[in-house]
Amino acid sequence: MGLFRLIILIALIAAGVWVWRKLTRKVPVKPDQPAPPMVRCAQCGVHVPRDQALQADSQWYCSKAHLEQHNGTGGQ
Repeated sequence: MGLFRLIILIALIAAGVWVWRKLTRKVPVKPDQPAPPMVRCAQCGVHVPRDQALQADSQWYCSKAHLEQHNGTGGQ
């Protein structure tokens, strides 16, 4: 019985150390992603990521509706 208790005690200590190290380990901080370039809608002034904006001439628009308002079609 003495050897069995010793093995159990060693296993419990090892498990405790493993849990303690898992809980106290610092998680590496990921570097911040650079913000995507933003553009301002010429119609309403909302800022949107450039890759989602629509461009006409040198103006940027947040939606197709605002682009159409600029072009004078109005979507009608």
